[in-house]
Amino acid sequence: MTFSRRDLGKLALAAIPAAGLLAKPNSYWAGVQVGMNVPYSYGNNNMSADDTIAKTVELGISAVECRTQPIEQSMGSPGPAAAELRKWRLSLTPEQFQAARRKFADAGIAIQIMKVDSINGMDDEVVDYCFNLAKALGARAISCEIPLSRTKWLGAFADKHQMMVGYHGHTDITNPEAFGRPESWETAMSYARYNGINLDLGHFVAANNVSPVEFLKKHHERVTHIHVKDRKLHNGPAVPFGEGDVPIREVLQLMQKEKWTFQATIEFEYPIPEGSNRMTEIAKCVGFCKACLL
Repeated sequence: MTFSRRDLGKLALAAIPAAGLLAKPNSYWAGVQVGMNVPYSYGNNNMSADDTIAKTVELGISAVECRTQPIEQSMGSPGPAAAELRKWRLSLTPEQFQAARRKFADAGIAIQIMKVDSINGMDDEVVDYCFNLAKALGARAISCEIPLSRTKWLGAFADKHQMMVGYHGHTDITNPEAFGRPESWETAMSYARYNGINLDLGHFVAANNVSPVEFLKKHHERVTHIHVKDRKLHNGPAVPFGEGDVPIREVLQLMQKEKWTFQATIEFEYPIPEGSNRMTEIAKCVGFCKACLL
């Protein structure tokens, strides 16, 4: 078969998008790994692995905090509400774990933190499964949201598996079971060596009306990752990056200066402006963080 010059030109143009798909994302900037909370930031915790990966690559993000839902979906999960979910989880093999890891890694995405929803209601065998899955994925830590008093129980698993658990907090500083005040994490860390901190910068500032910098300096060795977002003081709303009271630039540059290796995880939560869309706004967040470092 022969091709005319016009045919060759068409083939060259058609190859451009394909070549672009082969480019691996890179969000490791100036020594700081910027990541994304997925698929939460994309607006659907049950998004498929393929869609999660495609959006992450589109944004140029090379590391994530990923919920179990898309990971398990890629391995053939019967679904989060299925009665057979526990049985299915405990039937999985190391080879299936590795296949899930390769799916993300082949796209240039490292799952550095695995977020586990509802871990507080799991039995011991399923909790062990979660740690084993996270390790097989290459994750540095598990993240979750549970009552403070239950961190002694989960911390025993963390110590057993020698894998950090980052406890995520919100803005409730009155409930002793909530992670809102700095003392909450300090109590959890006293329970187990591998109990750690997933510090949400926005929630911390909004709840405590203080910069998170000193807390990070004091406890950086136990921080699994931070959630990067902007909010107003006095429990104010989430706002576009750079329009609130969170010292995002200062924190990112401090990570760079101190060579802290935990992930700076973008978590998209502010309202989407009229005329825009979620991916456009998330891309702005990515660009803001990149500009802080480069």
